[in-house]
Amino acid sequence: MTRTLSYTRTLLLVTCAVLAAHDAPAQDRPNIVLIYTDDLGYGDVSSYGATAIKTPNIDRLAREGLRFTDGHAPAASCTPSRYAWMTGEYAWRRPGTGVLPGNAALIIEPGRTTLPSVLQKAGYTTGVVGKWHLGLGPKGGPDWNGEIKPGPNDIGFDYAFIMPATGDRVPTVYVENRRVVGLDPADPIRVSYDEPIGEWPTGQARPDLLKLHPSHGHDQTIVGGISRIGYMTGGRAALWKDEEMAQVFTARATAFIERHRDRPFFLYFAPHDPHVPRVPNPRFVGATGLGPRGDVIVQADWSVGEILAALDRFRLTSHTIVIFSSDNGPVIDDGYKDDAVAKLGSHKPAGPFRGGKYSLFEGATRVPLLVRWPGHVKRGISDALVSHVDLLASVAAFLRQPLADADAPDSQNVWPAFVGRSTTGRRILVEQAGGLALRRDRWKYIEPSNRPRMNANTNTELGNDTEPQLYDLASDPGERTNVAAKFPTTVKEMQELLRGIRQAGRSR
Repeated sequence: MTRTLSYTRTLLLVTCAVLAAHDAPAQDRPNIVLIYTDDLGYGDVSSYGATAIKTPNIDRLAREGLRFTDGHAPAASCTPSRYAWMTGEYAWRRPGTGVLPGNAALIIEPGRTTLPSVLQKAGYTTGVVGKWHLGLGPKGGPDWNGEIKPGPNDIGFDYAFIMPATGDRVPTVYVENRRVVGLDPADPIRVSYDEPIGEWPTGQARPDLLKLHPSHGHDQTIVGGISRIGYMTGGRAALWKDEEMAQVFTARATAFIERHRDRPFFLYFAPHDPHVPRVPNPRFVGATGLGPRGDVIVQADWSVGEILAALDRFRLTSHTIVIFSSDNGPVIDDGYKDDAVAKLGSHKPAGPFRGGKYSLFEGATRVPLLVRWPGHVKRGISDALVSHVDLLASVAAFLRQPLADADAPDSQNVWPAFVGRSTTGRRILVEQAGGLALRRDRWKYIEPSNRPRMNANTNTELGNDTEPQLYDLASDPGERTNVAAKFPTTVKEMQELLRGIRQAGRSR
């Protein structure tokens, strides 16, 4: 009897040990949700100082997590920022990574190490929902009427429900994994960015058909009462409804969480808001006094709330890292007459910083950045200099996933800063717009350029000057006083440092 009890006890202990060993990796692998908004400025969020807009769900992340005051998108526009965080490489190193047309080929080669592929190797189920804008298909672009390959599923994502580019670019359809959603084979899609195709009207020829008029460009094929960039015809059954886009993406994202709640998952959730065209769902129309731009920011906050509610509902909150940010700084008039300029009032989308989307000034890349992981990420405010380009190396280090020498050439492991265990992040960071700028500690250097000083369409200061610019961000965060003439030695050091980073082909 004693021997039997001893044997039974031993068997139970062994069984428990085996089960514990099976579960241990999951306990060491928290879920990761990256929420990456589009064109949201540092000053567009109430936890970063906005008063004309209330963002309670984003503010919850700030309250329960770590709020960065010097967190940066890798570039001043969408495609290069998304390329950089996914690959760990500054996009300016790779030709063809500028803002892409809607029919561009995939710009990340299959087989390359990416953040989602690293997470796959670590045992995560990976998904992307929302804006893509990294190209699809082989050289020459995708076959919209057949299998769309390569795409997200070939560079690390197990599941994808995306828009190919942006809301103001054709084709205006969703793609789930490798197929256009809801496509009728009898009504094939054709897309061109070179010349008109088909018989669908354009905004230029038929402005009387528009419910939202362009302010500059954006006057080609009309879809859903809005003229876009590029020409398309066909695919009528597959066309999205702009007013429903946020709800569609959010529902797919929360469904992904529910479907994979029992094992580690990575969700890259990329809302389109507040990118143009700004067409809020009727429930959000008039939510602010800032017109559609303010209203779609409130809509984006609702999407964040739905993600957080799903984590709460499935008891995943304490076991999930949520990272919230934006792909670049704000732009007010980016191609449509939507009252964004007229109703701006005293609201400052870039907060205390100069410039915005497309600029070399801080307002272009210094964006909201929040990290929450209850019980693990220190709550509060961090002044550490960090960039989205560092996500790959930092997450890989946290999960003990080795990187080859050629992987993530510009991504640095700043995991201690991301989780609040260190107040030190990077010392050096390259910022990208039309040209390059360099951050080193308190200093910001902008290389000379003959490019225009202003974007005539968006009325954005681009930060270009024929003379070198040097700013002391410790005393002048708004970059108002160029002190290059006062500190020529520092200018020379920064020039040489930037030249070396360029020539080395890597900075990790």
